[in-house]
Amino acid sequence: MIDLKFIRENIEDVRQMLTDRHTEADLDRLVELDIRWRENLTHTQSLKAHQNQVSQQIAERKKAKQDATETIAEMRELSQNIKELTAEANTTKTEIDAILLTIPNMPESSTPVGTSEDDNIEIKTWGELPNFDFELKPHWEIAEQLDVVDFQRGAKVAGSNFVLFKGLGARLERALIQFMLDLHTTQHGYTEISPPFLANRPTMTGTGQLPKFEADMYRCDRDEENPDSDLFLIPTAEVPVTNLFAGEILSAEDLPIYYTAYTPCFRREAGAYGKDTRGLQRIHQFDKVEMVKFTTPETSYAEHESLLANAESVLQALGLPYRVVQHCTVELGFAAAKCYDIEVWAPARQRFLEVSSCSNFEAFQARRANIRFRREAGAKPEFIHTLNASGTALPRVVIALLETYQNPDGTVRVPAVLQSYMGGIRQIG
Repeated sequence: MIDLKFIRENIEDVRQMLTDRHTEADLDRLVELDIRWRENLTHTQSLKAHQNQVSQQIAERKKAKQDATETIAEMRELSQNIKELTAEANTTKTEIDAILLTIPNMPESSTPVGTSEDDNIEIKTWGELPNFDFELKPHWEIAEQLDVVDFQRGAKVAGSNFVLFKGLGARLERALIQFMLDLHTTQHGYTEISPPFLANRPTMTGTGQLPKFEADMYRCDRDEENPDSDLFLIPTAEVPVTNLFAGEILSAEDLPIYYTAYTPCFRREAGAYGKDTRGLQRIHQFDKVEMVKFTTPETSYAEHESLLANAESVLQALGLPYRVVQHCTVELGFAAAKCYDIEVWAPARQRFLEVSSCSNFEAFQARRANIRFRREAGAKPEFIHTLNASGTALPRVVIALLETYQNPDGTVRVPAVLQSYMGGIRQIG
């Protein structure tokens, strides 16, 4: 959430941001409500000051055994007026907050203005794209021929775009998860977290999934009398892990905090129906290892670069060529101020596939979830900066592995770094 004071003082910059992001929010209504709310507060405070002053006078009259009946009646009327004004202010503030929740984050200054993914900037590449002297098979053919993924039975159990890993396919998934968690905890300094796979409405709102993306979420419970009791299947471990400190004030000496977590992730992707749905590229349930950082504002962008390096190291260890692109304004995630995508090369598709978004949210999520820190005892609390990156999402890594390490006879080599996690298996098939 953007600070209301910032919007008030930089309204034209916020309008330009919405234009650059190709999105809308009712800023005119927000300005109108903000003026009304502040005028209400000023008027209410004035009446309360007058109420306090007259209350002292009433006490003095009573002490002097003077009649204060008329003044007391006036104060009762004033008290009712204050009560009504306070209720009106609370209603106005609720509407203000509802609009604030629809406004995306301000892009960091280095974010390029763009109109499509073609305006993303390629920052770097790693590895050489492999050459093959035989006809490549797409990953779905390899997976079916090796009997490591069952697309039909996955769909039978849960519906389209759900898959079933089996045999060495399931073991490959487990090996990748264990490898990534070990890498981030032993070499990059992260503490492993095993969070709930369900999140309530305030938690989903804190990281920015709600209200904007509710149609893409799987809601599994609803209490009509208490909407905050709604439960959602998490779309990413970022949601529960970031909200671990919701409503808390941390100490600066405890920062930075690095957490990593494996979870399944659940996304309807309602707006992406029919797009890239063949095989593993876009499925509704997938495994992912996530990295989350909590930092001070002045260190967050240095931490962002190291977070990117941590995610890159996964693909480097697996020997998979990739590129890093920086999002332009129209591609930038709702809550992000700056974002890099890591895209792995899928040789049979002859295209790069995104396997990690590495984002700095600055104070946007912290303000929504009320996560703060004190620089020293007694200091005024400040909003923390939050960052996250996939380290990495598995389905598209599996795509790249199957296609990159395929052999002419249909077998698939296992990267050396995974062999110990696969019980010494060097080849699938």
